[in-house]
Amino acid sequence: MIVDRQGRRFRNLRISLTSACNYACTYCVPNGKRLVAAQDELSAEAMVRGVAYLIEAAGIERLRITGGEPLVSPKLETFMRDVGQLGLSDISLTTNGQLLARKLPLLLEAGIRRLNVSLDTLDPDAFRSIARGGDLPTVLDGLQQAHDAGIKIKVNMVPLRGQNLDQVMPLLAFCLERGYELRFIELMRMGHLASDGNAFLQQFVSLQQLLSLIGERYEYLQADAPVDATAVRYQIPGLGYFGVIANESVPFCRTCSRLRLSSTGWLHGCLSSSNRHYVGDLLNKPRHEALPALQGLLLKALGDKQEVAFSGGATVMKIIGG
Repeated sequence: MIVDRQGRRFRNLRISLTSACNYACTYCVPNGKRLVAAQDELSAEAMVRGVAYLIEAAGIERLRITGGEPLVSPKLETFMRDVGQLGLSDISLTTNGQLLARKLPLLLEAGIRRLNVSLDTLDPDAFRSIARGGDLPTVLDGLQQAHDAGIKIKVNMVPLRGQNLDQVMPLLAFCLERGYELRFIELMRMGHLASDGNAFLQQFVSLQQLLSLIGERYEYLQADAPVDATAVRYQIPGLGYFGVIANESVPFCRTCSRLRLSSTGWLHGCLSSSNRHYVGDLLNKPRHEALPALQGLLLKALGDKQEVAFSGGATVMKIIGG
């Protein structure tokens, strides 16, 4: 098992099925241009081999399928059918929800029982302004259909000063009423925000600011969470739970167990590092050749992790998944 001096190892793999997305959210792609699939994206078969090799080489236990937007990928059906045969303890998916109702039968057939759905506002005008794509009613319908089908829903919201801060309480009430767990995600210093500190600070909303706002209406208690969890989790007695992925306020680098594989075959051990390691050429090699080389790259990727806190990165989040 590959372990660093802080006892961290890779347990969780996030695989970006495609860099394409049907949205162009302001905090991700500031120029408003939607990301498209890269010309050199891996095939579904190569990605499944990649997951299989990483299970063996690193001890991966849980998989989250991301994008871009994974539901727009033509590889989705083949990938999900085959990766479900690899014996992972958990497979989940992150989506913006625009195609959720349409793809729900496929997700259910593949055994998906947990979804994270990005939703930054319940106001239709603000939705169009932030997402620059899609429409709110379709997303809400997909959420309801998935919930009715027995899928556990987490809603991801990025609070942004001057854009959707007034939606924190309405969205929290909405989720509590429906049994969804809302996760607030602090804005991250990534992509254009890594180099433009003023833009970051003008929009950033901290954990303490969120808790102060929520505390005006609800009493809450801190709840238990797994050791390597990214979210600080809270319970509102009698109503439900919410969490805050407080990357800036409460860094979680010391316990991070995440590894990312991009749609073009690059391993990223840390979002805060510009280092990446190409494994695409290994995925066509037989196991006895691929695994030793892969383990060497995994050692490098684990060494890329920050010891204390995220310090920012130039990588665009949508390219390697959330």
